[in-house]
Amino acid sequence: MTMWTITKRNFLAGTLLACLALPGAAQAQEKIRIGMTVSSSGNFALASQSGVRGVEIWVDEINAKGGLDIKGEKRLVELVKRDDRSDKQMVARVYEDLIANENVDLLMAPFGSTLTAAAATVTERLDKFLVIWSAASDALYDQGFKNIVSATQMPVSRMPSAGLEAAAALGNKKVAIINVDEPFPAGLADGAEAIAEKLGMEVVLKEDYPKGTKDFSLLLQKARAAGADVFFPTSYEGDLISMVRQMHQMNVNFPMTFMVYASTPQFIDIGDDAQYIYSHTNFHPTINWAVNAGLNREGFLEAYKRLFPNVSYEPDFQTVLAYGAAVIAGEIIQNADSLEAADLKKAAMALSDKLTVLAGPYAIDETGKQLKMPFPVVQLQPGKGLVTVWPKEVAVAEPIYPIPGWDKRD
Repeated sequence: MTMWTITKRNFLAGTLLACLALPGAAQAQEKIRIGMTVSSSGNFALASQSGVRGVEIWVDEINAKGGLDIKGEKRLVELVKRDDRSDKQMVARVYEDLIANENVDLLMAPFGSTLTAAAATVTERLDKFLVIWSAASDALYDQGFKNIVSATQMPVSRMPSAGLEAAAALGNKKVAIINVDEPFPAGLADGAEAIAEKLGMEVVLKEDYPKGTKDFSLLLQKARAAGADVFFPTSYEGDLISMVRQMHQMNVNFPMTFMVYASTPQFIDIGDDAQYIYSHTNFHPTINWAVNAGLNREGFLEAYKRLFPNVSYEPDFQTVLAYGAAVIAGEIIQNADSLEAADLKKAAMALSDKLTVLAGPYAIDETGKQLKMPFPVVQLQPGKGLVTVWPKEVAVAEPIYPIPGWDKRD
């Protein structure tokens, strides 16, 4: 090998190293890493998996545009997913690992208030920003966390409003409320009790039950014996499916039954037992906000079909909440022009009341609590499917009331 060859090779190698050392060259290859956990099993699996698909739609959308703008450069987004098995102890370990070993820049919360509280404790301690898409427990936002924002989920204390307003408008007087002993359902139950009383309805039963309960017969008998016009369980999807099946088996019926998750494809898929149940959602063909951030309904559905052709279920309100939260996270990052937690929180506040995503209008207070994102009331009606029945401004059908007895249904 000649001296010229050696010198030339050294020169080229040095030039390459110098180029790689340039800040711009390095940053052009650096992705924004967003971490989150998804439940592969346990109580939260169905909702969690519905949600993460919404985040994945946003990642695909952003990367197709070349990434997010930070400090004048486009950076692609990478979603780093880990399993939490619906276990809050595992959530704490995994979120710490995401921050310490995966070097994520920002975190999306897991599903629900129970798991999100565990994640927020970790992200706050390690000074990372946490974007929440489903945790609505009021207590979560009273703990003094500085680096959280509920991007799309309205507070649990207000969530039962539309359902109970519809119940009162139909002339119902007595409400039975039951819930699994978890923060989110318990908060919903407390909110429902306060709202029902404010509306002049009597709460004739309010009772919780332990996580893992399979037999709801005693609670159903209590609600019937109390003379409830409205049966208002605030539990998660799996429990609600079991309840309505047991209602059929026991021939227990109420003039109005409202179940929080009865609007999901998984619930509707149980068949005839799902008919006539009232629920709520912020994702329905009749609910079309003037979106100024992210995809509109048509674009979102096209993206879902393209990215998840083999998924058994259509997107539900959880998919939409998570997608909207991810869109808002992107807007926060670009407006902060930073990935530091304090800068991101400041940008989140500055954007309050200025964004409308597919799930609805975004507005937060200093605690990060979501102030908007209303949930209209829907009912599954024979021959029509899921239709919006309240409030009247968006209703497309009259409610079927009272719900016919099991022996009087076609």
